[in-house]
Amino acid sequence: MSNVKNRWLIALSGVGIHISIGSVYAWSVFTKPLMAELNLSYTEVSLTFSIAILFLGLSAAFLGHFVEKYGPRVSGTMASLFFGIGIAGAGLAVHLQSLLLLYFFYGVVAGIGLGLGYITPVSTLVKWFPDRRGLATGLAIMGFGFASMIASPIIARLIEGVGIPLTFAILGGTYFIIIFSSAQYLSPPPKDWVPADFKEKAQSAQKPLKADLSQLTANEAVKTKRFWMLWIMLFINITCGIAILAVASPMAQEIAGLSTVAAATMVGLIGIFNGLGRLGWATFSDYIGRPNTYTAFFVIQMVLFFLLPNMTHFLLFQIVVFLIITCYGGGFSAIPAYIGDMFGTKQLGAIHGYMLTAWAAAGLTGPIFSSWIRETTGSYQGTLMIFAGMFAIALTVSLLIRIEIRSLEQKRLQKEAV
Repeated sequence: MSNVKNRWLIALSGVGIHISIGSVYAWSVFTKPLMAELNLSYTEVSLTFSIAILFLGLSAAFLGHFVEKYGPRVSGTMASLFFGIGIAGAGLAVHLQSLLLLYFFYGVVAGIGLGLGYITPVSTLVKWFPDRRGLATGLAIMGFGFASMIASPIIARLIEGVGIPLTFAILGGTYFIIIFSSAQYLSPPPKDWVPADFKEKAQSAQKPLKADLSQLTANEAVKTKRFWMLWIMLFINITCGIAILAVASPMAQEIAGLSTVAAATMVGLIGIFNGLGRLGWATFSDYIGRPNTYTAFFVIQMVLFFLLPNMTHFLLFQIVVFLIITCYGGGFSAIPAYIGDMFGTKQLGAIHGYMLTAWAAAGLTGPIFSSWIRETTGSYQGTLMIFAGMFAIALTVSLLIRIEIRSLEQKRLQKEAV
């Protein structure tokens, strides 16, 4: 047992990876400087970020099997190479005044590093924390949510001090070192390993380890109804959350009468609640269970989206938005533990990769759908009412999946009885 790694350092390694790749959400800091430097339109610059998120989803889906086959150390090392080279290469693209190279390096190459880095720590953490799955994955994914708060001021100062090309080069080298170093400590636990204190509790019947409902491969999982139920729930949660993020500032000004400065401050605070939601909800799910957690997400948001158009008081409006954002972040962090409960840890990384296609789909549809409804109806009320209806659908699915869970539990008990 003395050779067994410290699982909290494994978790810290996961945080190191996610806090590096999560800096992608600080992209907006580059927007105006790039527009001026390369004489680009807002749409041309924004497309870089969209390509990166698209390749995050695609690489997470297609490289999940790579993570399971070669292990987190190899996949984490690959993520450090792709992300580091992609970010540094973006500096070369700016130096050469090439928009296509910017799309290739930041969008495609760094995007692949994003997807690979996102899923790499997750299955490992779930295996190291059978007793606290939500807490473990929440810690790592919290890093992704908080990253932009840390990176944004640093990037702004670097651009001002050394220019855009050198800023990208410095960031690429720094992120490579952090991700590469973090990946070297990552490894799955020994076979049949459980925490020592947990063994004692289990033996004294204080806290029996709940068995997973099944142990499926990724290709087996995608053929089940419960996989697509989880996918729909995640898709709706992300679609509505991203839509709020995309229009938070103008919506606050229109509905609650916030000034431009106050709305900008609210947007900054959203990052804090996004990160807190990722850790808080995932940890809470260890106590109330993942099905109850997701049902809570949808009940809370269905009510709040319905009330939000009438929240004209500036303080109440912001409280409601912050609570919605905690549910948005919590959806990301609780899903790996939910996958582990439903499909086991056999190929959790690959299943999680497939599940993240919901993120890619939501990232494309959420902001576009929100903007279209706003332009069609002339107000945000129609958009928010439609999203409240979508949460009613998600709530229904979250209740239906319980029937599937009960059926699987009964089958498992029957097998154990035999």
